[in-house]
Amino acid sequence: MITSIVLIKTSVDQIPETAEKIAALEGVSEVYSVTGAHDLIAMVRVARHDDLADIITGQISKLPGVASTETHIAFRTYSQHDLEAAFAIGLDS
Repeated sequence: MITSIVLIKTSVDQIPETAEKIAALEGVSEVYSVTGAHDLIAMVRVARHDDLADIITGQISKLPGVASTETHIAFRTYSQHDLEAAFAIGLDS
C-alpha cells in the first residue's frame, strides 16, 4: 500500500467545496483543512503507484479552484497527530 500526503493550494473561500470534491474521489482516505501556505491536506492510499498518479494529476489537480499540488509519498500510514506535527514544523518550507 502506498500512502501519499498531497498538499493542495486553493483560495480560502473555496476550501469547503474543494475539500468535499477531493474527499469524494476514490482512493482519497482523508482530507484536512489547515492554515498556512497550503490550505488543504489530502491523504491518498492506493495499491499501485499508477493509481496514485491518476488521482493526483488526473483528478485532484484538475478540480476547479485547485491552484497547485505538492506530493509527499511514503510507505506507511500517517495518523492525524503525525500530519499536524509535520505541518507544524513546515514541510512546505
